[in-house]
Formats: sequence, structure tokens, C-alpha cells
Amino acid sequence: MSQDKKRVLIIANELSPYTEFGDFAKILNSLAVKTFDSGMEVRVIMPRFGTINERRHRLHEVVRLSGINIIIDKDDYPLIIKVASLPSARLQVYFMDNEDYFKRKFVFNDDKGKFYDDNAERMIFFCKSALETVKKFGWPPDIIHCHGWMTSLVPLYLKTAYKKEPVFNYSKVVYTAQNDQFKEKFDEDFIRKATISTDIKEKDLELYKGGDNLSLTLGASKNADVVIHGDANLNDEIVKAVKPSRYKKVVKYNESWTEDATPLLDLYKSLTES
Repeated sequence: MSQDKKRVLIIANELSPYTEFGDFAKILNSLAVKTFDSGMEVRVIMPRFGTINERRHRLHEVVRLSGINIIIDKDDYPLIIKVASLPSARLQVYFMDNEDYFKRKFVFNDDKGKFYDDNAERMIFFCKSALETVKKFGWPPDIIHCHGWMTSLVPLYLKTAYKKEPVFNYSKVVYTAQNDQFKEKFDEDFIRKATISTDIKEKDLELYKGGDNLSLTLGASKNADVVIHGDANLNDEIVKAVKPSRYKKVVKYNESWTEDATPLLDLYKSLTES
């Protein structure tokens, strides 16, 4: 690409210290900082869950990026973009916000533990918001690292609805494949709502049709260029379905990442050099 510095975009539904579901929240924090310190440009995009304390983490709205509406099932949802600097680092984290989807006291389940009925729509909103925001940045990433089930449509959208967008022309997509992050299933309308463009065909969404964690992981992994095992003992079905090939790199889980994310930084470097 023409710019001197390589660019890494991390799209995730968890990142320490904002939202943590497992070890990878801290791994991604360390990886983002190490990547920035290595001389690359880094930006992070994540949902602005209601559990994130805006005052403590010093979030503020990015007015210049306002004015984007995200269409989900023919309804318009205004996207509010907020930003904060990652503590002890000089890199920015952008938070995708919307009152209908994210102004809640809980993340994926209500106060009774019930999986939110609109979690599929929240995912579609987040994935589309992230890509629309990058378009508005005019900031072409060399690497897009998607982490967490809420990002699982991004690899598909990049290969279909957004494949003609110049900002994504040279992006290599990395996806972290994980075991069950949720046990529920989306309703049957999920696939129709996820079809955000005429460039997306029914066969493109075939692997996603189950509407469960495994289906999302298989769909995202199929469309990614690199798949990282996000668990030491990843589901056999995922391991068998996603194998290394000429067109796909697979990286096995390494417990050392929790102490030192350097091997993942080395992965980023190898991808920007190839």
C-alpha cells in the first residue's frame, strides 16, 4: 500500500479495561499496545455497552463522524461514535453506540439471565457500523482482526457487500475462533436481516444459518484469511472445517499469549510483508 506505516484495525466485542469476557480481553490490549509500539498505526472498534463507565474511561462523542444511519431490516438507527484513548497508550478506541441497542445495564443477557431477543440485530448493527466508520475515516487497514461473536459477520461483509470499497482493497482479515460464547440460537429472521446488500447471496450465508455460536464461527472462519484458535481445545467441528491451505492460515492457541502477545504481533508483521 502507499502509506509508510502499516495499519491494523482491531474490531472486538471485548478489550481490557472496558469489557472483559475472558483472557483475550487482556491479550488484545497487550497486542494493540505492542503493535502500536512497533511503529504500526492501530485503531480499535468495539460496542459501547451500557456496562462501560463513560466518565471513568473518558469517552466522548466524535461529532465530526456523526450523521451515519445504519439500516437494519428497513429501519434507520442513528450511529453515535465515541472515542477514548487506551490507558497507558497513545492509541484510540472507537465505540459504536445507539440508544436502542446499547443503552442497557447488561451486555448480552437481561437481569434475569435471558438472552436479549435482539442480539442478532445488535450484531448486524455493530458489524455494519464498524465498516461504515472505517469508510468515513478514509483509513485503509492492512489487517482487520475480528474478535468475538459480535464481529462474525465482518469477514463475510468484506467479501461481499464491501468488496468494491477501495478502503478495504488490501485488507487481510483475521478472525479469532472461540468455543461457545453463547448457547442460544437466533430466530429465523436472522439471515434475512443479515442480508444487508444485494451483493450477498443465500449461499454466502449458508454456514451462518444455524444462528448459534458454532455457525457464526464457521461462517466467519470460512471468510477470513487467517484463523486464530482462541481456545486451547477448540471445538473439533471448527478444527476439522477450518484447515490451513494455500489461501488460509491457521494459528493454534498458545498459552504464552496471556503473558506476552509478541507471537501475535509477529503474525501481524508477516501478514503486512506478504
